Amino acid sequence: MNHTTTQLRRFPIALISILAILLLVATTACGTIDEGSAATKTSDEHSGMNMGSSATPTMAAAPADLTSLPQPAVAPPVGNRGPQLVKYEMTAEQVTGKLDDGVAFTYWTFDGTVPGPMLRVREGDTVQITLHNAPSDIVAHSIDLHAVSGPGGGASVSQVSPGHTAVFQFLAEHPGTYVYHCATPPAAMHIAMGMFGLIVVEPAGGLPAVDHEYYVMQSEFYLDGARGEPGLHQMSTDKMLDENPDYVVFNGAVGALTGDQMLQAKTGETVRIFFGDAGPNLTSSFHVIGQVMKSVAVEGGSLINTDVQTTVVPPGGATTIELQPDVPGNYMFVDHALSRTLKGAAGMIHVTGPDNPGVFQTIQPGDAGTGGH
Repeated sequence: MNHTTTQLRRFPIALISILAILLLVATTACGTIDEGSAATKTSDEHSGMNMGSSATPTMAAAPADLTSLPQPAVAPPVGNRGPQLVKYEMTAEQVTGKLDDGVAFTYWTFDGTVPGPMLRVREGDTVQITLHNAPSDIVAHSIDLHAVSGPGGGASVSQVSPGHTAVFQFLAEHPGTYVYHCATPPAAMHIAMGMFGLIVVEPAGGLPAVDHEYYVMQSEFYLDGARGEPGLHQMSTDKMLDENPDYVVFNGAVGALTGDQMLQAKTGETVRIFFGDAGPNLTSSFHVIGQVMKSVAVEGGSLINTDVQTTVVPPGGATTIELQPDVPGNYMFVDHALSRTLKGAAGMIHVTGPDNPGVFQTIQPGDAGTGGH
């Protein structure tokens, strides 16, 4: 797509998005949607959006086959190679999944996961992004990559209406860990629906090898009705504007990184976590209970801090964390604004290996259980 064509298409696409949002505002305010409207034709696929009040007269039942969204993979290391052209193709699509027990939500996603796919390139690479918008959608989408030096981080030229495609490329000039997200107005709503991810730009020569790498992002969800209420929830713009989320979670759902999805390591191994805060509103105070982070990339850049207990990551920010557990056990990671753990902001690292009494040992256990936090 050439620059002239992009300029000619930009206004109609933005207009389509704005008109769709205005239609949803009007229909929600009336309490019903006319059976013949475009919104009604796609209400099942797009029931995750409520542009009006946080109260909903009736709530649809959660699907009987409700399951969690799949977890995105960690992109493989770049290694020690020269610059090259790297192409990524992504699709903006809506997927209904499990946000909490009995709580369904229609996510807006990149490639059907929350967060979207992890992109990984080398400093000096030319990165080509192809963004499709699924034909079943009803609003425009786009992508803003914080690693881009260019208008809107790419969003200015990637606004695509349903069934359409945009292509652009950029030079990855700055090594670091960066957030990407949909930036179609209102961008906060698209992020709160699940449209975000990370792009890692490795320095020349690549990152040092480690034993395990993981991909974790924090975000908020603002729903109609009450937290934990069974059913298929819509989004509440009122709660989003009040910055009062029902859920604060890692990787798109309560418990997404616990149980069978716990991060795994052995004692003495080095664990690298690419961590981002999508927001759209809350700053994360990321903390691994029972561990001191060996190194933290300050604000995701080249400055490295060591021996860190808690690192602050703002909305739209990211970091790279490394730790090396010495003692076996389960290590919970949280947003240390700890009331948010009650809204879902908790994951787990399961560490196996021999006991290490030189580092930690129990002299006399307490009598009130083994919990904490």
